[in-house]
Amino acid sequence: MSHSASHPAAGSPAGSSTARGIALGAGLLVLALVPLMVGASPYMLGLLISALILAGLALSWALLGNLGGMVSFGHAAFFGVGAYASALLAARLNVPVLLAIPIGGLFATLSSLAMLPALRLSGPYFALAILAYAQIFRILATELDWLTGGAAGLQRFPSLPTVFGLDLSERAGSYVLVLACVVLFALVYVVIRRSHVGTALRAIAESEDATRVVGVNATVLKTWMLLLSAFIAGVFGALNAHIIGFLEPDYAFSGIWSVMPIIAAVFGGYRTVLGPIVGAVVIYLFDQVVAKSLIPVGHQILLGIVLAVMVLVAPNGLSGLVARLFPRSEKHHAEA
Repeated sequence: MSHSASHPAAGSPAGSSTARGIALGAGLLVLALVPLMVGASPYMLGLLISALILAGLALSWALLGNLGGMVSFGHAAFFGVGAYASALLAARLNVPVLLAIPIGGLFATLSSLAMLPALRLSGPYFALAILAYAQIFRILATELDWLTGGAAGLQRFPSLPTVFGLDLSERAGSYVLVLACVVLFALVYVVIRRSHVGTALRAIAESEDATRVVGVNATVLKTWMLLLSAFIAGVFGALNAHIIGFLEPDYAFSGIWSVMPIIAAVFGGYRTVLGPIVGAVVIYLFDQVVAKSLIPVGHQILLGIVLAVMVLVAPNGLSGLVARLFPRSEKHHAEA
């Protein structure tokens, strides 16, 4: 038997997977070095942190939309609940911030349980139901002033701590922490997607009735995706709260936290793992650096035009455009 059979060929799936892993690792390394590359400018670091917060939220939206087959217009609910829960735990109960953040994600997961009846809906009906839930949570945060501070919000709660000599409350430290969370949840997404659960979820998206016939419990799997998506969104809401240092209902539950993840995920290609992340960074930086300088008032108009052009030119987003420009990667781009 030839020894060459034991080594994956360069063009084989195994070889391609290795190449993609190396490329992904190199890309993440470059991204991690961005603070040094830009000279650790506080302004640029602030933009990058915000872009990564949006990337994490877009990733959670894409996970629900791609694997769960559900379009959400209400991720602001999870984002806001996670933010308030973490801030209150750290301020009122002295819970360490790095512990309060994932617990905030768990509270966001608990809040999503109220949305479980909406799983019986599909398409635009589910999306509108989730949007209504987000508005309910915003109203609750405004009215429960004894707990949330009402319309005035919360302004005194702990910031990120110092860990191993790295001050996470500083821009560079916050960047590293948010980047690590984005990478972590991207890896979780990859693991789920490549598992039997991911296969079942994709089959459900194709035909839920057919999968029920073969014994797949679509409702349970979609519930798990909703819970996980809510947890991820809640974690990034909590991170954002401790980074900016204040909270108010109109900000924490703003519709922007529901709309921008959709724009970022669609722009980047929500059916891929890297698409929502890249889309969020590109869209946010374009909006803040280019669009605002060209159209200070109403710069979202330019953002809408860019998105419309992208949808017309490349319906599958940046990832689809890359696949068209580099045909060799076309059969593998969905894994990226």
